[in-house]
Amino acid sequence: MDVLQVVVTSTRPTRIGGVVGSWFTRLAQGHGGFEVRTTDLAELELPLLDEEAEPNERRYTKPHTLAWSETIEAADAVVFVLPEYNFSFPASAKNAVDCLYDEWHYKPVGLVSYGNTSGGLRSAQAFKPVLSTMKMFPLPGQVALQFAGQLIKDAELHASENHEAAAKGMLDELAFLSPHFRAIREARAS
Repeated sequence: MDVLQVVVTSTRPTRIGGVVGSWFTRLAQGHGGFEVRTTDLAELELPLLDEEAEPNERRYTKPHTLAWSETIEAADAVVFVLPEYNFSFPASAKNAVDCLYDEWHYKPVGLVSYGNTSGGLRSAQAFKPVLSTMKMFPLPGQVALQFAGQLIKDAELHASENHEAAAKGMLDELAFLSPHFRAIREARAS
């Protein structure tokens, strides 16, 4: 079964990203198309680019980078849970991408964005060129949670049926694309 790696990107102490990530992880597990794994960047604590060698050389020496590399290498598809900060994505998301290079190549990517009025759409649109530059393939659509803080009650996200339908559609698309991109990665490795 293909591995879907969910990455919760916000590291702020007052964040709601963990709740949003838990909601999406439950939906992904219920989908049945993937083995779902979740990484919370707040727990991973990746420092800011502290390796001596460039990521494309893949000569990692730090335990945190080696572990992160192994996590992303094992993934067949990735979903970033992405807040919007000041009309853009958080530095923690960019740092997590920049720490690696080859591990990201030829993987389909979904985005679950959240924020206030825009539901994180500006964050997601700003992040997509970063993903494409790393040879990832972000899906055109996404899950956008407007006023996400108002959807949380008793430490759980209570999303609408439309949000859940958008998540299911994204998971269906990732499940369809994932084996095709795995075949591309395998062909490029041989």
